[in-house]
Amino acid sequence: MKSGRWRFLQLLLLLFFCNAGGAQAFTGAAATALGTGTSVTAAAALPGAAVAGPPAAGGSLAVGATLPGAAVAGPPAARVFLAATTFPRAVTGPQEKQTWEQTTILIGNGGRSGPVAAAAETLAEEVEKRTGLHWEISGTWPKEGSVIILQLAGEARLLPPKFSGLSGNPGALPALPALPASAESYRITGNICPVREKEARKVVLIEAKDERGILFGAGRLLRLMRFSAGSLQLAFPLALSASPEAAIRGHQLGYRHTANSYDGWTPAQYEQYIRELAIFGVNSIEAIPFDKGSPHFTLSPREMNIRISRICEKYGLDFWLWSPADFPLDDTLEKARHLKMSDSLFRELPRLDHVFVPGGDPGDNPPGPVMPYLERLSATLQQYHPKAKMWLSLQGFTPEMSQYVYHYIREKKPKWLAGLVAGPGSPPLAETRSELPPAYALRHYPDITHTVRCQYPVPWWDPSFNFTLGREPVNPRPVFYTGVYRQTAAFTNGFITYSDGIHDDVNKIVWSLLGWDSSLSEQEMLLEYASFFFGAEAAEEAATALLELEKNWEGPIAANKGIDACLRLWENIGKGQPSLSGSWRWRMHLMRAYYDAYTRRRAIYEQELEQEVNQVLLKSAETGPAKAMENAKSILSRADQRVMPVWRQRIVALCDSLFQSVCLQTSVGKYGAKNPERGAVLDFLDRPLNNRWWLEDAFRRIDSLESRQQQVKELETIARWENPGKGSFYDNVGNVSRSPHVLRGPGTDIPGFDWWESGYSRERLSHMVSMRWPEEMVYNGLDTKSGYLVRVSGYGECLLRANGRRLKPSRYGKGIGEIKEFHIPPELLKNGRLTLTWDTINEEHLNWRQHSRVSEVWLIRTED
Repeated sequence: MKSGRWRFLQLLLLLFFCNAGGAQAFTGAAATALGTGTSVTAAAALPGAAVAGPPAAGGSLAVGATLPGAAVAGPPAARVFLAATTFPRAVTGPQEKQTWEQTTILIGNGGRSGPVAAAAETLAEEVEKRTGLHWEISGTWPKEGSVIILQLAGEARLLPPKFSGLSGNPGALPALPALPASAESYRITGNICPVREKEARKVVLIEAKDERGILFGAGRLLRLMRFSAGSLQLAFPLALSASPEAAIRGHQLGYRHTANSYDGWTPAQYEQYIRELAIFGVNSIEAIPFDKGSPHFTLSPREMNIRISRICEKYGLDFWLWSPADFPLDDTLEKARHLKMSDSLFRELPRLDHVFVPGGDPGDNPPGPVMPYLERLSATLQQYHPKAKMWLSLQGFTPEMSQYVYHYIREKKPKWLAGLVAGPGSPPLAETRSELPPAYALRHYPDITHTVRCQYPVPWWDPSFNFTLGREPVNPRPVFYTGVYRQTAAFTNGFITYSDGIHDDVNKIVWSLLGWDSSLSEQEMLLEYASFFFGAEAAEEAATALLELEKNWEGPIAANKGIDACLRLWENIGKGQPSLSGSWRWRMHLMRAYYDAYTRRRAIYEQELEQEVNQVLLKSAETGPAKAMENAKSILSRADQRVMPVWRQRIVALCDSLFQSVCLQTSVGKYGAKNPERGAVLDFLDRPLNNRWWLEDAFRRIDSLESRQQQVKELETIARWENPGKGSFYDNVGNVSRSPHVLRGPGTDIPGFDWWESGYSRERLSHMVSMRWPEEMVYNGLDTKSGYLVRVSGYGECLLRANGRRLKPSRYGKGIGEIKEFHIPPELLKNGRLTLTWDTINEEHLNWRQHSRVSEVWLIRTED
């Protein structure tokens, strides 16, 4: 995925499109195109869409509301850390001691195969894994024991004729809630019911409109259960019904080397993970058929994609392919080769429902040849899968190219096209929904896998995390993505997320649950996640611990003392529940907790070392430049004596166990990650978090200077880099820890981080942190009798204004690290207040890497 840093603001602009009527209803044919047969209507307004104000329902951060660290200046708000929070439970009713040893899952004749059989198998196997209890699957009513009935609406009742559970007797099954009319809906009722005099049995009935509904009802029942060794608890009486809000609910699980884990999986691991996603309500899985090889492959890509298709067929899930035309479409030989490969694969896949061709990232072809190519590919597809449809994204398209596609769809009304996909680099969702005829669906393709240089970067992320965790770490962001979902869902028929590994596992579950009920709070969703995967006894504390991992990334790392408290919580939960060590999900998030805490300790220590170095360099005129540099290098080398070595050892050991269990590739050299950006957090575990590398290079350069006076001058410049003197000020504008004068708030740009030399650049750290333009920089209490000079580093252009007046530069370096300077006219400082702003520049014709940006700003008091 190419950087979507500037696209982040697109999300905030959706608020304004809403008021302009951008969210329109789209019904009937769009849902038919999805194969659901149901109508889908877009809401007219977005929940929590206020630009400012309290968080959205459930305590989530509404996107467009104040982002973390939004104060203009001053210390961050204190982080409130709760050692354990009691969350609302998903079930109510008495939690009595229950016996489930002898339980039968009852299915009718229509459920002996397909999704109903898979639902029964899932119930039995997942319960046995967690409790050791073995349940039978049968088509006849058992003589004794508990019964769980899986039944399609309209089937003959599976209850025996004399069964009194529905007769209104005390303890009978509660009245059946209404079964929603939409596809995939279900209802569940259960109680401890009388069957004979002095005899009662636990009975649960899951009834659904269709087979998928049975699967999702069984998944819901599993999520309602509270498991422990040898037993489970289920609150009675039980009566509920559910239907999904989103017609499409899925995740991309591409078997390719780009993924940081999937490429090392066996078919059994794929099935287990897909099953778990289905338990949380997913109905779609997207695979990637044609990609380069991986050293971790357990099967050929072709065979694995056939197996994934077969798994989707077993569970009744839609199987999608992501298949870019990553070659020039005017190359007839290459096009013919790709069509032949597609024909061969389509023929072998047991199930295929949709093919998604991204318009870009990759696949940079103009829409003129793209549309005929899609039609030709559709003809091949429908030879083997007559109901399958095509999808197209407008990623990387210019406004003119997008309008071409909208016009084509309106004029041609292609029956082979199900709809459009909106992913990173696409036009705004509101625009596409408004332009797209109601007969066509719109699918969201959100990036839930990356943290930086992406569609949804972490707002105001401390650079210490960027330089170590990087673009693809373990990244539970339930609060942030709940806000994203609520602000975007009204425009779409649903989503299939972009994911390149298991590190975003929590984010997948959050999106999956919101696709059924967007009013769920983050706490409720995390409690379901923790209860199902970590067990009832750990659930509440583990849900809190997952929330705390997201809070670890808020504000300056040194000021965030909750990071250490978060680790203590994870450690304490693990000590109380030693069996959790067998869960890869537990180990994965525990590793993140250790990594955050270790990084924080290193950042504090290594930045203290740099301050000590600066003091040594300031005395270089007395000690001599050579001695000062020698002493400085000695101080910097103290970082080689690791802080918290026990934590470091735990991180290394956890990374190894995660590779052995689920092939999570946290290192290029050790575990074969594709490249350093792809989750290789272990490779950056000890990357300097101060300017050690840059200083060492600077010392070599300065040592070669012939003039002692020049050496001293340069060393003093380094020492005063961030401390320009009394009455002067310094901001590293994109660094949340070093930007006290930068305005932060809703709708403002957020920082970006450059990726040079595969993450091992020896450049000064501040040069790799930048903003397109700060919204404002505000200085108060300036000396009205002094003159001031603004000095700026960054890249490219810089159209600077002071108190609204455009300034002319006296120095204008455009390269990385080069300096621009602007003198402030004295008359602008009469009230002692200065506001710096920047005029925007249209650079859409440039690659985002060549866009102008600001890294550092000094306000220097002069004698004038």
